[in-house]
Amino acid sequence: MTRLRAVWQFLRELAGERDYERYLQHRAAHHPGEPVLSEREFWRERTDRQDRQPSARCC
Repeated sequence: MTRLRAVWQFLRELAGERDYERYLQHRAAHHPGEPVLSEREFWRERTDRQDRQPSARCC
């Protein structure tokens, strides 16, 4: 089961699914008490930024 969990975590990292979790951790560590984006706002802002500055995307 541990190996399956590790594979699942790896796939989540690869797909960028943990980015919001890391964002929350960063905000809590470096900007405590400041407002944070909701998950929906986070992904919307990220998608908009990638559209404005296409770089490492294949399409």
